[in-house]
Order: sequence, then structure tokens, then C-alpha cells
Amino acid sequence: MKKTIATLIAGLFATAAFAQTPAPAATTTTTTTTAAPSAVKTEANADVKAAKADAQAAKADAKEAKASAKHAMHHKHKAKHHAVKKEAAKDTTVAADTTAPVAK
Repeated sequence: MKKTIATLIAGLFATAAFAQTPAPAATTTTTTTTAAPSAVKTEANADVKAAKADAQAAKADAKEAKASAKHAMHHKHKAKHHAVKKEAAKDTTVAADTTAPVAK
């Protein structure tokens, strides 16, 4: 599922990058028309590389967020366990204080 979401996000970045590039101007000379496809291809390769970099950055951010959430949950669990343990210790000390001495 995570890979699917990352792929969709990368696709959105690529689509946005292609949508923002201006359309190549139509030319009538043959030397310019042969040069234009290579220029478009170069731009397309640059856009693909940028989209991959964006996808990797998004993946790194997601990984960092997951680690942060896991860290927070660990501390929440640890604090809860500590509170339970502390409460149990209180209960045993109170119970020990309330017991009457045995008469012989």
C-alpha cells in the first residue's frame, strides 16, 4: 500500500512538472526540428529525475514520521507501564501498613 501511494505521489509530481513546462514552439527549419526532440527528451529526463528525487524525499519523510510515531507510542506505553507499576507499589505499601500485628 505504501509503495502504491508513493507511486501515485511521484506520478502527481511528474504530471505537475510536465504541465508547467511551456509547449515547444513550432519551427519550419529541419535542423531545429531535429534538435527539438532531443531538447524535449533532455527536459523529460530532467523531469523524471526530479520526480524520482521528490518521491525519494516523500519516502524519507514518511519513514521519519513512522519512526517518530513509533517512538512516541513506545514512550506512551512506557509511561503507562510505569504508572501502573507505581500504583501497584503504593497499594502494597498501604496494605503492609494497615495489617495488625499478630498477638501471641
